[in-house]
Amino acid sequence: MAPIRNARQIFNEIPTDYPVPGRTVVYDTSQAIDLESVPLHGGILLKTLVLSIDPYLRSRMRDMNIKSYMPAFQLGEPLQNFGVGVVVRSENPAFKAGEYVYGVLPFEEYSVHTQVEDLYKIENNHNLPLSAFVGTVGMPGQTAYCAWKEYAQAKKGEVAFITTGAGAVGSFVIQLAKRDGLKVIASAGSDEKVAFMKEIGADVAFNYKTTNTSQVLEKEGPIDVYWDNVGGEALEAALGAAAKNARFIECGMISQYNVKPYPVMNLMNIVGREIKIYGFIMLSLLPKYRDAFYAEVPALITSGELKLCKEDVSKGLESAGEAILAVQKGTNTGKSVIIVADQ
Repeated sequence: MAPIRNARQIFNEIPTDYPVPGRTVVYDTSQAIDLESVPLHGGILLKTLVLSIDPYLRSRMRDMNIKSYMPAFQLGEPLQNFGVGVVVRSENPAFKAGEYVYGVLPFEEYSVHTQVEDLYKIENNHNLPLSAFVGTVGMPGQTAYCAWKEYAQAKKGEVAFITTGAGAVGSFVIQLAKRDGLKVIASAGSDEKVAFMKEIGADVAFNYKTTNTSQVLEKEGPIDVYWDNVGGEALEAALGAAAKNARFIECGMISQYNVKPYPVMNLMNIVGREIKIYGFIMLSLLPKYRDAFYAEVPALITSGELKLCKEDVSKGLESAGEAILAVQKGTNTGKSVIIVADQ
């Protein structure tokens, strides 16, 4: 077989604020691959089908000398994130051609993997769309499930406040909180997203861009569980409305990723109200909950007890730069997914 194109999205430049499509990341079609003869060295050759665009990617767009919980992207090399691929060829007995695989994949159309410990075959017994495995049945859903089980200590009748409640993580947290019998307050950045949060069970849903968060929490709180995806002013408002012994689950702070950090002024409430704050990384919790997650969540989705998150689908690897920017600015209308190839 003659070599074919192997397009990539390259990390090209460290951004100073919002990532710029075509500068921060560059779509490159200069590479080619021969699918029949490329050496596998005992590994597998994957064709990328679906890639996830998530807020945390911005934290990896930094100088490699700056340490963090995830390694920085390497300039001149493809981005990486959770995705779904199909096995084209295999020299590893654990994988067969035609099987679907989930894990961290490079942003390129085809890739060879010699280290397969963190790649998982998809057992799609419930016939879910493959895109679900980078959303509700993938890292975002695992993030919500693991941390809620580990830290929420939810009690029926309590009040939860969830930011970015229309996103892949937040929308799942809303549903978990309702299943546990909590009153749910949720915020997002558009009226369309507010409607979706109400649809999946939020008791109080509001647009934080047009409604004052502190006023909503003063009326509807105090809050016992705070799921934080945004930090900044929302975190300050939650601290102001926290009940005694509230649990704060710190998942992310996207409002702080691209701007000068907001100085939260009421941190003393942590002491006075005996607030428990839990920061976490999903990968640390997942080994404890992975089996339960896959045993429970796909079946609940199939039965209709849990709804899949809304998706904001982009076609083609070339669309990744714009999708990354949309997620950082919050203009995406659901879980951001790149469909790289249909099969």
